[in-house]
Amino acid sequence: MALEAAVKAAVGAPDLIGDCPFSHRVLLTLEEKKLCYELHLINLSDKPSWFLEVSPGGKVPVVKFDGKWVSDSDVIVGILEEKYPEPSLVTPPEISSVGSKIFDAFVKFLKSKDANDGSEQALLEELKALDEHLKAHGPYVAGDKVTAVDLSLAPKLYHLDVALSHFKNWSIPKELASLIAYKELLFARESFVKTKAEPKYVIAGWERKVNPK
Repeated sequence: MALEAAVKAAVGAPDLIGDCPFSHRVLLTLEEKKLCYELHLINLSDKPSWFLEVSPGGKVPVVKFDGKWVSDSDVIVGILEEKYPEPSLVTPPEISSVGSKIFDAFVKFLKSKDANDGSEQALLEELKALDEHLKAHGPYVAGDKVTAVDLSLAPKLYHLDVALSHFKNWSIPKELASLIAYKELLFARESFVKTKAEPKYVIAGWERKVNPK
């Protein structure tokens, strides 16, 4: 029985994959494990009734395992690893939190209207820490093989790239060469190309958060 996955549809384009990085992480995991799945694209501004029944909070992603819908990308990825252990995407526990503070630091800097609030420096420190790790252990976080931590970071780095370029004309400094190479390696993977949202939908997704009316 094929798995079923419900993820965010693009704003204004209900037939295209939307900009949710947590949905993207789940799709990357399904693709990297070469699993068959049925994809449901959910218009979050007009949620279908069947979806609200299986996800009472109306949140994505949700994946159907053995007739039961499961939410939360951390939980979903854990179940996928348990039920479908090959190929293994397990990240060694001692490095599973590498890069984990980048997304929050990115969001804070993206929303910041004060150039002196330290948010840019805080993000740079997190990016430098990831760059140092990759310089010593790369090309992926756990070495030569892609693992779960990479599939969590890839959508977040993509949002960072697209949104900061658009809203702040900002990009990762060239001296963070290991991080830039890592990012390009992830973005070129077949699983990523197949499941990413178009940049314009990532921008549309952040527009209301950056410039609330």
